[in-house]
Amino acid sequence: MSTTIKNKLTATDIIAKFFKWLFIIFFIIMTVLPLLWLIIASFKTNLEYQIEPFSLPKEWQFSNYVKAIHMGSLPSLFLHSIIVAVGTCILNLLITSMASFVIAREKFKGKNTILAILLAGVMIPIIALMVPYYKLSIGLGLYDSLFGLIVTYTALNIPISIFLIHGFMQSLPKELEEAAVIDGCTFRQRFFKIVLPLTKPGLVTAGTLLFIYCWNEFTYAMLLTSSEAARTLQLGIRYFKSQFVVDYTSMLAAIVITMLPTIFVYIFLHDKIISGMTTGAVKG
Repeated sequence: MSTTIKNKLTATDIIAKFFKWLFIIFFIIMTVLPLLWLIIASFKTNLEYQIEPFSLPKEWQFSNYVKAIHMGSLPSLFLHSIIVAVGTCILNLLITSMASFVIAREKFKGKNTILAILLAGVMIPIIALMVPYYKLSIGLGLYDSLFGLIVTYTALNIPISIFLIHGFMQSLPKELEEAAVIDGCTFRQRFFKIVLPLTKPGLVTAGTLLFIYCWNEFTYAMLLTSSEAARTLQLGIRYFKSQFVVDYTSMLAAIVITMLPTIFVYIFLHDKIISGMTTGAVKG
């Protein structure tokens, strides 16, 4: 009887592993195949792309990438996106790290209510805020400017950044600060010399997610800008389409180029991102 139960358990384990790997392989294919198709299609001519979209190119058109850089003014758009992404990361992390420090490490009435209100912003879809942000940007004179995008992206991402950074700060032992206070540390020194350096994994996680969001964001960039002086990289891709002609392969080449920075950022920082998200979620 015990042998029969053991055999049944073994069969169950085999079936479970089969479906687990089938599930994993399915999602790997669904993720990798579109990217592979995008890269291959970016080396085709427009005629090949329209007639045989799923075949290999007869002759690899590396000139599509040269055309993408010159036609779309990618260097200037690339610079705009870097300014917006880096500026948002600096401003957002400065604000949320200080706010998280006060909420996580200080005792005052109503801090749990404040935290709940801030974290509730995660549940609000960003599309619902389009009209208020549009009105505010015009009223404050921030419309059609890179600084306006930086302020908007900073505000939109405050809830998720506080969630990650607050979880890290709350998990730190209080004895560290108590010892620092005994040694004469002020409120500011506690933040900059004790808590902030120990929260580095959370800051890296929040900053990386911020950078990827800002780099790929399209909706608010289209809503809050109107001229090329404030146009970001993702918004510039749509201008490969004119009234009469669409240069599909150059557009695909531009999309491949725009994906590279976020891929490299994630490759170099993926360990810190995963550890930061798990620590903030479990201990926060």
